[in-house]
Amino acid sequence: MRPPAGRGFTLVEVLVALAITAIALAAGLKATAALTDNAGRQATVLLAQICAENRLTELRLARQLPGVGDTSVECPQAGRLFQVAQIVRPTPNPNFRRVEAAVSEGGVPVLQLSTIVGKN
Repeated sequence: MRPPAGRGFTLVEVLVALAITAIALAAGLKATAALTDNAGRQATVLLAQICAENRLTELRLARQLPGVGDTSVECPQAGRLFQVAQIVRPTPNPNFRRVEAAVSEGGVPVLQLSTIVGKN
């Protein structure tokens, strides 16, 4: 009498299944890492935008034409320190100035906003 045929998987079949699982897990890990990096970058841009908008709003509320030139101020937000470079340039109309707020963190540029400020 012959023993009954085995009903299990061969070693090759198990190795192929493990390889497919490993590839799927690696792809999932890469996608998760990309989502995490994107969320961190989005938080940084949001905080930088708050800094830039605050600086431009200060200029509007001053109700006077800002002087032409460059200035830099620090902007702490959520425990992080951003640097806001305010760049004021003249326009063809002397009643207006072009103002840019360039925000960086640790010397790395994050965001830049521009607006026009006029005499009030």
